[in-house]
Amino acid sequence: MIDFHTHSLLSDGQLLPTELVQRAKVKGYRAMAITDHADESNIEFIIRQITKVCKQLNRDKWFKLIPGVELTHIPPHLIPSMVKKARTLGAGIVVGHGETLAEPVARGTNMAYIRSRVDILSHPGLVSVDECALAVKNSVIFEITSRAGHGISNGHVAAAAKKYGVNLVLNTDSHAPGDLITDESALNVALGAGLNTTDFRRMQKNAEEVLKRIYG
Repeated sequence: MIDFHTHSLLSDGQLLPTELVQRAKVKGYRAMAITDHADESNIEFIIRQITKVCKQLNRDKWFKLIPGVELTHIPPHLIPSMVKKARTLGAGIVVGHGETLAEPVARGTNMAYIRSRVDILSHPGLVSVDECALAVKNSVIFEITSRAGHGISNGHVAAAAKKYGVNLVLNTDSHAPGDLITDESALNVALGAGLNTTDFRRMQKNAEEVLKRIYG
């Protein structure tokens, strides 16, 4: 399992980063990103602390930990500068908190993140044709999520991504120990979204390519 969307107690998760990583390893993970929620108030703190943990824990050659961030409930007009700031501070993965149906995310958020070329648009909700077209052009990946609530639009996201050629990855958006999943569970999430085993393998390949881009 490669998971680019998890949270620790540095934001609203329940676990220390080190425990989150340990539990992920036991589940069979071989790579993950810690992407705690951030806005202008805490982005320096979040990325600095996660980077420290990554330097400590990346001594294991078979497991890779990526310092990341999930930019969350950012007003759309501020998103470009926040994405740039996250990268400048050293985020290896920048996730944009998309227009999930489970929260009152501002309209225009999806498009602002896609225009700003985030790595992954998380739980993007009822994505439009224009959003899909620009995501392909800007190499932005859409997320299929195993998280309850956010996952209610997985079927729409999966169908739109397949129709218009948007790359997908499957993430957990983990906040608690029970949110981490195995590859078998991830496959079931994909199948539940209307994808097939070939699509699932393609998502795994997409994740491998993102990991390779970061760590070679």
